[in-house]
Amino acid sequence: MPGLLLDTLRGKRGERVPLWLMRQAGRYLPEYRALRAEKGGFLELVYDSEAAAEVTMQPIDRFGFDGAILFSDILIVPYAMGQDLAFLAGEGPKLSPALVDTALASLEAVPGRLAPIYQTVRQVRARLSSETTLLGFAGSPWTVATYMVAGEGSRDQHAAREMAYRDPAAFQALIDAIVAVTAEYLAGQIEAGAEAVQLFDSWAGSLAPREFERWVIAPNAALTAAMAERFPGLPVIGFPKGSGEKLPAYARETGVAAVGVDETLDPAWVAHELPAGMAVQGNLDPLLLLAGGERLAGGARAILDAFADRPHVFNLGHGIGQHTPIAHVETLIETVRAWRG
Repeated sequence: MPGLLLDTLRGKRGERVPLWLMRQAGRYLPEYRALRAEKGGFLELVYDSEAAAEVTMQPIDRFGFDGAILFSDILIVPYAMGQDLAFLAGEGPKLSPALVDTALASLEAVPGRLAPIYQTVRQVRARLSSETTLLGFAGSPWTVATYMVAGEGSRDQHAAREMAYRDPAAFQALIDAIVAVTAEYLAGQIEAGAEAVQLFDSWAGSLAPREFERWVIAPNAALTAAMAERFPGLPVIGFPKGSGEKLPAYARETGVAAVGVDETLDPAWVAHELPAGMAVQGNLDPLLLLAGGERLAGGARAILDAFADRPHVFNLGHGIGQHTPIAHVETLIETVRAWRG
């Protein structure tokens, strides 16, 4: 039988609201910190399938979330496309060579870099109960492209935005290449046992409306269509962080089954503007979870009330912060599971 989360993503409303948290497998958990210290680095952890499966399971074993999301990183796709990838302490991820200086055609693809991720999915699936939905994921093409062009993260995605204006044909070729690899990557995760997938577009909010249509909506629509053709009925969650008033167009035009909502949007407005019956995911501020106190339970209930008339997956507006107390997560889970709309 499908789990509550999977049913909700397919548009059904159950007796309670399912819950999982972005970055739920990560640094706020002492068991994660211990395992990462043992393995020596983030990328080493990702590429040790047994360890990555253990990390994926840690929040399930501790909290019993309704969804387990694969422990990996969105930059595995450019790594497989031929860029070198390193995670430097205090600096974040680095990709080289940066495409602001190097042509895409000069990269030599290494598709074997995806295989250990599929093995992680298989190991997690073997450990999960049928009631817990296994989520795969990938970065959306625009966000992945911003890292590939600049070679690292940036505040305003200047290098990628400039390239998209200056040489839209070259940038389109990059987006198309990312779409092709990402489609295969998601398919590999699904074939290994993922029951739904999320597309993370962390930098969607940096684009002007017309550019948003071309570089966010169109590539995500292509990916969603590719998944629908190969895996009919498998839900795709789209998370265009920072999309603001462009979110309803994203929801209508990409074909995703569910839309993830960041904390900057009023859930009442989202509930009114999204297509009727569409599943929605979100959108508690991660900083409210970090702060805790009386406002945490009230904030969670306000979101639950706002989305009471549509399928809703409770989540954060972005990833959980590494300093979030375990007790605050437990309070949130108790609040969500006690709520009845």
